[in-house]
Amino acid sequence: MKPTIAYDDFAKLDLRIATVLSARPHPNADKLMLLQVRFGEEEKQIIAGIRPHYQPEELAGRQVVVLVNLEEAMLRGEESHGMLLAAGDPQGVVLIRPDRECEPGAVVK
Repeated sequence: MKPTIAYDDFAKLDLRIATVLSARPHPNADKLMLLQVRFGEEEKQIIAGIRPHYQPEELAGRQVVVLVNLEEAMLRGEESHGMLLAAGDPQGVVLIRPDRECEPGAVVK
C-alpha cells in the first residue's frame, strides 16, 4: 500500500466518465494503445498500456474512467492528455468503468 494522503490531495484529481470514440495501436510501442475519448463537450487523446489485453474494436463505444487533469506527456512520439484507469491482477488487466451507462463527463467522486 502507498502512504496515506489527505482528502485535499485526492480532491485535486479530476476523474471523469469518458466514452471511447476510437482506439488504435501505438505505431511505436507494442504495449500501448491510442484512445480518442470524449467526456462532456471535450475530446482528448490518451495513451494506455492495454494493447496486450484489448483489441481496438473492443474499446470503441465503451465508457471508462479517465484522469483528465494529468499533465500532458509525450510517449514514443505521441501526446497523451490524461490517464485511463485500469486494474491488474494475475489474470490480466481490466478497465475501470461504470456499471451502467451514464452521461459522458460525469464526475467520479
